[in-house]
Amino acid sequence: MALTALSVLSAQAAQAKPGAAATDFTRLVDPFVGTQGTGHTFPGAVLPFGMVAPSPDTNDRGWSYSGGYQHADARIRGFSNTHISGAGIPELGDILLQPHQGQPWTAATTDFSLAKSRASEHARPGYYRVRLPQAQVTVELSATQRVAWHRYTFARGGKVQVLVDGQHGLNFVMGELPDGRQPERVLSVADHALRPEAGEWQLTVHSRNWVERQASAAVRFDHPIHSVIDLPLRPGERAPRQVFTFDLKGGRVLQAKVALSTVDVAGAWANMAADNVASFEAVRQQAQAIWNAHLGRIRLHQAPATQQRIFYTALYHVFIHPSDIADADGRVRGPRGEVLQTRSGHYYSTLSLWDTFRAVHPLFTLIAPERVDGMVQTLLDHHAQQGYLPLWTAWGRETHTMIGNPALPVIADAMAKGFKGFDHRAALQAMVETSTRPRTHAPEWAQRDWTLLDQYGYLPFDKEPGESVSKTLELGYGDDAVARAAALLGDTATQARFAARAKAGYTQLWDASTQVMRGKDSQGRWREPFNPDTPTSPLNNPGDYTEANAWQYTLTPALHDPEGLRRLMGGEQALARWLDAYFSRAAAGDNKHLGQEAMIGQNAHGNEPSHHAAWLYAYSSTPWKGHALVQRIAQSFYREGPRGLIGNDDCGQMSAWLVFATLGLYPVTPGQAHYTLGLPLVRQATLQLGPTQTLTLTAPAEALAPAMRGRAHRLQALLDGRPVAAAERVPHSELVGARTLRFGVAR
Repeated sequence: MALTALSVLSAQAAQAKPGAAATDFTRLVDPFVGTQGTGHTFPGAVLPFGMVAPSPDTNDRGWSYSGGYQHADARIRGFSNTHISGAGIPELGDILLQPHQGQPWTAATTDFSLAKSRASEHARPGYYRVRLPQAQVTVELSATQRVAWHRYTFARGGKVQVLVDGQHGLNFVMGELPDGRQPERVLSVADHALRPEAGEWQLTVHSRNWVERQASAAVRFDHPIHSVIDLPLRPGERAPRQVFTFDLKGGRVLQAKVALSTVDVAGAWANMAADNVASFEAVRQQAQAIWNAHLGRIRLHQAPATQQRIFYTALYHVFIHPSDIADADGRVRGPRGEVLQTRSGHYYSTLSLWDTFRAVHPLFTLIAPERVDGMVQTLLDHHAQQGYLPLWTAWGRETHTMIGNPALPVIADAMAKGFKGFDHRAALQAMVETSTRPRTHAPEWAQRDWTLLDQYGYLPFDKEPGESVSKTLELGYGDDAVARAAALLGDTATQARFAARAKAGYTQLWDASTQVMRGKDSQGRWREPFNPDTPTSPLNNPGDYTEANAWQYTLTPALHDPEGLRRLMGGEQALARWLDAYFSRAAAGDNKHLGQEAMIGQNAHGNEPSHHAAWLYAYSSTPWKGHALVQRIAQSFYREGPRGLIGNDDCGQMSAWLVFATLGLYPVTPGQAHYTLGLPLVRQATLQLGPTQTLTLTAPAEALAPAMRGRAHRLQALLDGRPVAAAERVPHSELVGARTLRFGVAR
């Protein structure tokens, strides 16, 4: 279904409620949240699931600039047109434009960065504005699905300039290489053409950074190009950097449209032609309407203004990714760089699956169900070309970043929740092949075969090069997802095979003497020396864990078998004691490069392995402690302002956690079509589940009081007036089939 059609559907649903159409949710969103520190978000313009995202870049390399921007920076290098929100590695940043008026730039100019007026900087969903006093220009950005719109308003008419930089991109490598060269990013250039009289420019670059990829761009200005300066290439550069001069005569406004394509420049021009919006103002208004339709899918009632701003900013971040990068005709370059024709017309990338399988994708099954089939079909299209399901993709290409098989629970979840827009048997086949076939073309650090896992049931640290415990435990939830998908299709042999493998790994790595998951070698000996408090990460402190320590990864099996983990620990009371120790045991402190941020005891909420931990109290003898901790996490680590996020937002996963926490439920076991209930953080909320279907959640005032949450109590929940049988296992089918969910407490 086209994006516009989705927006109409949502708008119609919103208008069905008296007074709902007047609500402007975009005024409650601050795109600057997370743009300073480690949130790594960007403030620029983007639509929900949009392909393009024009935004300011204040630097072009280094971990801090994964989104291209840090709010405290005084100068802007320019405005590129593709960005990733909240990632840990910089990528994209295609085609930078920088406008200027005043002392003319020349071929000898080397610094095109410009100071920004901090007071003028403003952002709302789908719109960004800043004034560059030095260049005597105000820059405005907006976007449609595949086209970035720039509007530059200069202090006066006459001659103005715009830098168009085809070499620019966001780069992971810091500084120069040892021999003094700049890091190589653009490998080759094609289709570079300039039509000055039409104000048109085009380019295809083949680049290598986090991934090796091809990007084609078409740029059209609304004035002819008066003259061109070709800037000299710097060491290692291949793509053109040019300064265009325009004569605005008596006018002061210059506009540019930038269309992108993964396929070719013809695709980029076709994407621009398919963009049927006539003016910048129309684009801005359309973006506002589309965002309001999506943000309005959850309505908070009786919530304080500050809480609403934090919540809707989080919901905004959830809807940015994954990005639909298919051309208007449905073509896209897949993981091998070959062009494929999508089956659904959509192809989603910026798939940060190791992060987003936990809460983002389960949230979509509730409030963006029309997207789910296309996302799963993307995973299957990716498998058809690559030979296995994706891990972490950027611009359609595989990064092989992170561990496990996180696409598997996304597919299993969609199957279990009754989504039918993809071939279930083909999906199971892809899941099995992903979990068994050797990956001969994968890099050395990635999962390449299954010999060790099948031989030992776990990955021995003396034979697996790093992250052996984390890899074993992460593969467990993937195997469980395969087993559950097989069960749905009646394939009992596959179900039994993968269910056994899912359980074997974590049960063998549980060390009862230390009460954590611990590295074990091929002879069955525990890792020595061993400190469960020490976090490890392959890039900074190699060891058995991935951006975490033994405490944090011990809870990973609960993503698929919380009851089994509880039995290992000794039952409900033992689990409660373990969680008490986990949330109170002193940690060494924050370390952003080891995933140790937003700490409560050993719990590092700034990174995903800890996201389900507080909810596990629901499986213990003291569930109310989880209610208090969820409220504490939400209030401590989600705030207003550029530093309002602690830890990478990771394509919306950090934000999705807050959305679920606010509603009082969480998908502890993604892939199993269940939710764990807690207590909401608001008195009332309404979810738009479809064009005419809503679910209203309510909680008594006493449930919001921190003092009450800290005392022993029993959770009560009623679905359409019927008591919920088990708060830790509320089926998706029952939730979406209900009209009301009432929370209560009893002491």
